[in-house]
Amino acid sequence: MSEPAEQIPARQLLTPREDDDQEFEAVIYARTSSLNQKFGYSLDEQVRQCWERCQMLGWKVTRIFKDEAESGDDTDRPQFQQMMALARGGRFDVVVFWKLDRFSRSILHAVELERELRRYDIALHSVTEQLDTSSPSGRFNFRNIASAAEFEREHIKQRSQMGFKALALQHGWPNKSPPLGYNRKGDGTLEIDSSEAEIVENVFETYRTLKSMPKVAAALNERGYQTTEGSAWTARAVNKILRNGLYCGRYSVAGVEDEVPEYRIVSEDLFDEVTTIRHRFQKDDHRPEPSMEERRKREYAEQILSTYRDFLEEY
Repeated sequence: MSEPAEQIPARQLLTPREDDDQEFEAVIYARTSSLNQKFGYSLDEQVRQCWERCQMLGWKVTRIFKDEAESGDDTDRPQFQQMMALARGGRFDVVVFWKLDRFSRSILHAVELERELRRYDIALHSVTEQLDTSSPSGRFNFRNIASAAEFEREHIKQRSQMGFKALALQHGWPNKSPPLGYNRKGDGTLEIDSSEAEIVENVFETYRTLKSMPKVAAALNERGYQTTEGSAWTARAVNKILRNGLYCGRYSVAGVEDEVPEYRIVSEDLFDEVTTIRHRFQKDDHRPEPSMEERRKREYAEQILSTYRDFLEEY
């Protein structure tokens, strides 16, 4: 819950700062999850330590925000959102919290929040860590933390890309949700699910006959088939199946392209035939336009001249 410090009226708390000589105004943010409370990191204890730090630094506490039993995985916390709303109005100078993990889920997350608060000239201060952006030296230290965090972000990204590449070289699937017709094995590779593969074959064969994705979707629904999400078929879902080259053994993941016969559910001939049908209405930009017959050219030119003569006679 949000609490005014020493019951100061809300109107007074929301009065904008008039000059830089005014007393430094702080808000305290405290958060607990149900797990942390068992170990004594109570809201009141966090607030007490933050309050003492503000008194020691000569900062005026104007508001206290408490999120109880709220996860730090995201910022969708009621009191946190109220605090950020006040921050956007420039209603205080610094956010004081007991520990970084009470404020944000990680250093990377804190860097993003600090960047946003900096736009409103608001600093961060941790009671238990060397994190204080209210002073030049503190901002310098935080920039170093931010640089290290950015380096770690890029390092994680690079490792992830390397992991995806290694998985792709083994013909693995990059997530736990393989396309309809497959199961993902423990090593990341795929195996054909015979019952789902029957649906995939049905999609291709029915489209070859009907040549219409909405009609295929309607036919699948009439037969009682469902998508991987357990929902009814739509033209978009049919299109997603028909465009996936994996069904004819053409594997393409993380820049690795290969032929994997054991992943083939439909023949390459059927896949290519369906692709041709899908593209049948697309204009071929490389095909030359047929030339206009000479007689039609003369008739067209005469129509233009006649219109021009009528215009001259009228004016």
